[in-house]
Amino acid sequence: QGQLMESGGGSAQAGGSLTLSCIASHDTINDRCVAWIRQAPGKEREGVAAIYTGGESPYYADSVKGRFSISRDDAKNAIYLQMTNLGPDDTGLYYCAPSKQTGPCGISWWIWQKYRFWGRGTQVTVSS
Repeated sequence: QGQLMESGGGSAQAGGSLTLSCIASHDTINDRCVAWIRQAPGKEREGVAAIYTGGESPYYADSVKGRFSISRDDAKNAIYLQMTNLGPDDTGLYYCAPSKQTGPCGISWWIWQKYRFWGRGTQVTVSS
């Protein structure tokens, strides 16, 4: 099993900001697309953003474009998600999920079944 841990979640007011962090083992994320995927109670898992390396631009769900920014620091085996202008619809359990396959994310990055969920997630709760 891979090793990773998400952190940085918490409560925020609408319009606020949070930054999520994902610290993983090298083998967990090496040469893999990594996505942030969230799940709200009673809803399907939703791909939020995904990132690889080497020139592939990050991907974002339409609902978060312009508000969220994903980044990775492979020297630290870390993935980050900077979230701004949060709204209640951003509430959910956020997972840092490496792809089951190596290589770039590709245009199907948003399919959550492509990823492994090894962490416990970090809860984000946004109040209005």
